[in-house]
Amino acid sequence: MQLHQLRYFVAVAEVRHFTQAADLVGITQPSLSKQIHALETDLGTPLFERVRGKIGLTAAGEVLLPLAKRILADVDTATREVQELVGLRRGRVRLGATPSLATSLAPPVLRRFRDAHPTVDLRVEEGGSQDLVRDLLRGDLDLALIIMPAAGTDPGLRTDPILTESLVVASVGPLGSAYPTDEVRVTDLRDQPLVMFREGYDLRDATLQACRDAGFEPRISVDGGELDAVLSFVEAGLGAALVPGSVVARRGGVRVTRLAPPGVRRTIAVARRRDVVPTHAGRELRRILLEYVQDATAADELPPGVEPL
Repeated sequence: MQLHQLRYFVAVAEVRHFTQAADLVGITQPSLSKQIHALETDLGTPLFERVRGKIGLTAAGEVLLPLAKRILADVDTATREVQELVGLRRGRVRLGATPSLATSLAPPVLRRFRDAHPTVDLRVEEGGSQDLVRDLLRGDLDLALIIMPAAGTDPGLRTDPILTESLVVASVGPLGSAYPTDEVRVTDLRDQPLVMFREGYDLRDATLQACRDAGFEPRISVDGGELDAVLSFVEAGLGAALVPGSVVARRGGVRVTRLAPPGVRRTIAVARRRDVVPTHAGRELRRILLEYVQDATAADELPPGVEPL
């Protein structure tokens, strides 16, 4: 008894037609009939009979059908499990992250993953949250660390919030003699030239929304930068910028000023496509990510301004 013979038998039993079953399994009808006959010979009994011109199961066929389905299901399960195990030795995982998270949260997580699975191909793509959501939906990424938009995420994604992060004001010096040296309000930025992120960055949306909630439109000195460019423009004295505290804290030449309560916070989430079963490597990366967040929280080692949910 061969596995392919059982597959052919189940196909005929389900459609009750030899030609249609042959098309279903991708072989010619004579080849399928020959294999069914060989199976019947091995078992010593017919499995099908014709009743009023239609294909029916014999008593032996009725007994074999559920057993054959169970055998084939077990084989498929075994094959899938082994392939997933092999995938953690030879597979790949594609992670997207915003530039700030790619430099703060992603490195220790990827280090843990690499130590546990050194032969898995790791690919990282940086981009704004809107860009990463688009790439997830197109199937170009397995997982992404994104910032939750106020309007919610695409229903095609499963999005799990994991952390919140405070934004701070980056500048080259005090924001004026009238301002406290350690804290400012968003309204204090009304007349302050600001360096603005490009379209697609959640930091751009967060800055614009914070200013508008405070009753003014921001005065933009330079528009359209990536994260490193924005910080370089700030260092050059072109203006201030609202940025994650976890990033600017490691940048020399930039002054960090907290925002007075309630401040501006953003929610960090891990996202994947809802309609796609994640690969074993993808599930493992997500598990390690959540494990790192728990361990870093317990050890008080989260980046500055980052708090667990």
